[in-house]
Amino acid sequence: MNPSEEFVEHGISQQNLRRVSSTTVLTLAYQSLGVVYGDLCISPLYVYKTTFSGKLSLHDNDEEIYGVLSFIFWTITLIALFKYVFIVMLADDNGEGGTFALYSLLCRYAGLSILPNQQAADEKLSEYVTDGSADTWQSSALKSFFEKHPRFRKGLLIFVLLGTCMAIADGVLTPAISVLSAVSGVKLKITELHENHIVIISCVILVGLFSLQHYGTHKVAFMFAPIVTAWLLCLTGIGVYNIFRWNSHIFHALSPIYMLKFLKNTGVEGWVSLGGVVLAITGVETMFANLGHFSPLSIRIAFTFLVYPSLLLTYMGEAAFLSKHHEDIERSFYKAIPETVFWPVFIVATFAAVIGSQAVISATFSIISQCCALNCFPHVRIIHTSSKIYGQIYIPEVNWMLMCLSLAVTIGLRDTSMMGHAYGLAVTTVMFVTTCLMAMVMIIVWKQKTITAVAFLLVFGSMELLYISACIFKVPEGAWIALTVSSIFMAVMYIWNYGTMKKHQFDVENKVSMNRIVSLGPSLGMVRVPGIGLVYTNLVTGVPAVFGHFVTNLPAFHQVLVFVCIKFVQVPYVCEKERILISRVGPKECGMFRCILRYGYKDLQQENYNFENRLVSGLVQFVETEDETASKATDFCGEFGNSDIEAFDSSVHTISISYPEEDRVRCSCDIQVMTSDIGCVESFLLKDESLQILKAKESGVTYVLGHSYAKSKKPSSIFKKFAIDVVYAFLSKNSTEPNILMKVSPTSLLEVGMIYYV
Repeated sequence: MNPSEEFVEHGISQQNLRRVSSTTVLTLAYQSLGVVYGDLCISPLYVYKTTFSGKLSLHDNDEEIYGVLSFIFWTITLIALFKYVFIVMLADDNGEGGTFALYSLLCRYAGLSILPNQQAADEKLSEYVTDGSADTWQSSALKSFFEKHPRFRKGLLIFVLLGTCMAIADGVLTPAISVLSAVSGVKLKITELHENHIVIISCVILVGLFSLQHYGTHKVAFMFAPIVTAWLLCLTGIGVYNIFRWNSHIFHALSPIYMLKFLKNTGVEGWVSLGGVVLAITGVETMFANLGHFSPLSIRIAFTFLVYPSLLLTYMGEAAFLSKHHEDIERSFYKAIPETVFWPVFIVATFAAVIGSQAVISATFSIISQCCALNCFPHVRIIHTSSKIYGQIYIPEVNWMLMCLSLAVTIGLRDTSMMGHAYGLAVTTVMFVTTCLMAMVMIIVWKQKTITAVAFLLVFGSMELLYISACIFKVPEGAWIALTVSSIFMAVMYIWNYGTMKKHQFDVENKVSMNRIVSLGPSLGMVRVPGIGLVYTNLVTGVPAVFGHFVTNLPAFHQVLVFVCIKFVQVPYVCEKERILISRVGPKECGMFRCILRYGYKDLQQENYNFENRLVSGLVQFVETEDETASKATDFCGEFGNSDIEAFDSSVHTISISYPEEDRVRCSCDIQVMTSDIGCVESFLLKDESLQILKAKESGVTYVLGHSYAKSKKPSSIFKKFAIDVVYAFLSKNSTEPNILMKVSPTSLLEVGMIYYV
């Protein structure tokens, strides 16, 4: 087992990866080559071709080539090396990176989250880390601004989703441009191949790539690092060869003076061509997003000592070749390969293109999963592909959707230059979103002065805006694809989030009054039948309307009633010991409880244990320890926020439960009650209520799920009616049902339908 797998399997937090031995760090650095840098390392296949695909012409003095190389060098150095490797990677969220990690930090430190059902108890999670340092006047002013203007909190989420949607567009474009660029090199040796043959071969490779996704990357992960390493060594060797053979003075282009000369001499055409230059840093966002799988130090070592110098030598060597072969600009990368090593390099390039595509596809799965946690994407079935490495997932619906879109782009465009224009717009937009979020993190989280954040924003934001402006100019020439794909996903995410929030608002406004429940007496005015009833609800307090609707039509329910709420909190992971919150609802005689399951935005709702047995174990432990903690529990009553509920939703504590053994419920050795621990209790005389719960478990467990159907109100606009009655209804109908996500047996399922108007 490799070190990274061992850490994940044994549940050691990612932060501890920073304190491991130097051997482990070097091992992780080597492994990161296959997972993190695949996308970045295949950029030389198409950078120069895309840059010179427009009206930009080459002159005998080679100033255009020198200027482009200068831009490539400083772009990689400033954005990839300084911004991402040395600055952005410091802003990890408990070891996790990416856009959602930055957004999560801001939500925790500034209260920017718009997720419903947030509780004070969530802030006591071990992953809910804040440094506790006092706010500066700058951070206080920024927090106050968002508190006074809720619309800006919504706007921040939309801004984050913009970057997310562009990242999904990246997941569509990367496989298409990478595979087509790699395969097109064979045309140099087999000249009779028609363009249609190249497209067909590329499509076959793409279909094979997406068809193998359900096996998971861990099946072939051991091959990734050696192949990417071999690819980087090939690039380095070819680059050095071309420098010494064609133009040993090419290093003069590293001077920033050539950038100024380039823009001065080429004017608008030079500015527009920068949309191709930015492709040299595609994959840097993936580098940050994959931070959770490795340590920051290992990623820095791999990039600084191997990836960075290898890419620079590659681009310098190709520029040296172009300075003597202007006519080969369309095939400059493969033309620059020495004849004797062409086929080995071609084979390695094809494998490297597949690996780069694999990394982006896996990242897209992770992004969609996180969007589901933010209520910004319909529920989809998420499958673990590795029993050892947590976080490697596969989403069938998303996989086939990406495949269809990638095939459509490949067949429709057939031109890597047009794909590159769309690719560049997607990448630069994501980078600009990260820059803006980082500036806010500097003020709110790091408590830096405003001048520091502004300087960071001006230096890197201005560069990225320059590249974005060049890419936007290429909208008619292919960049429209990125806008179209991201706009479609943006509309889906916004409509789903809007409908979901309206549903939660309906549930809150139509809660059954606790006073009314208590006035019905211990039996709640119903026939109480043997068994346990689990009512799934979106609420962390009160009695949901679906329960009232159910008993109105069928005035009978189970002896033990548990309201189960599954919610997400603004942390990447919630450890198992802190996942469950149990409280009592109403007087003891009513036999009603509440169970809250908490997940982080990178957690998966797939439990590796029998949830029914674990829940019963938790209920028994709660009942047995309730009296001892009653006085402490009242301190938490304020988190429920409703006066008629505070008296009954109490005695909350977080528990850690051992796995059931031979159908016998035992208490765990670690019961965390509020802030203190109670010792291990192996066996004792159970209270009558505990015995009733165990007896009810033997009678069976029934799941009650509410199906809410949204309808627009009659006076609504045509746009709103279309969004709710057509789009949201379609998404709801085709999203994965909750009972499938929770693996509920059909024989134990009861579904209650309700209609709500928005």
